Amino acid sequence: MIITKSELLADKERFARDVSEGAIFLHPTDTINGLGCIATDKKAIEKLRRIKENPSTPFSVIAPSKQWIRENCIITDEAEKWLKLLPGPYTLVLKLKNKNAVSKLVNPQDETIGVRIPNHWISGFVNYLEHPVITTSANVVGHEYSSDLDDLHPNIKNNTAFMIYEVGSSMRPSDIVILTEDKPKIIKRK
Repeated sequence: MIITKSELLADKERFARDVSEGAIFLHPTDTINGLGCIATDKKAIEKLRRIKENPSTPFSVIAPSKQWIRENCIITDEAEKWLKLLPGPYTLVLKLKNKNAVSKLVNPQDETIGVRIPNHWISGFVNYLEHPVITTSANVVGHEYSSDLDDLHPNIKNNTAFMIYEVGSSMRPSDIVILTEDKPKIIKRK
């Protein structure tokens, strides 16, 4: 089902319930379209990994708030500087303080997490959910991502509960800022 921002907001409670119950959905951001699900639901994340044909690469999350990030991640002085730049086109990679904040399947490799707060209305929807939501590129591993719904891989088209369509999404992913070491490492993506 393809919906608009207006349709999502008009029936926000229903869509929030669907996501809370494990729905996989496509959403716009201030960068590229994302494929997501609730980040605490192991079964939903397993399904998302099958859809993307991605067994183990870490996923990032849209955090419901900066407060959530501070409560669940280790925030150094350097990380605090970057946190002040949110909302924005950055994914901050931080060490988890609360190992139960998200499913272990978000990052099966270690105890770090990529967090985002997009400068986009979708952040308000995630805040309404009060739980982090996976945000990963809307493509199958090895295939290009597209902002055109007609070009989506059949795995995505056939396995999402709903897709929020918005004209004008960017084709540039967020910059990754790794804040788990003494000095930040910035990975600019194209």
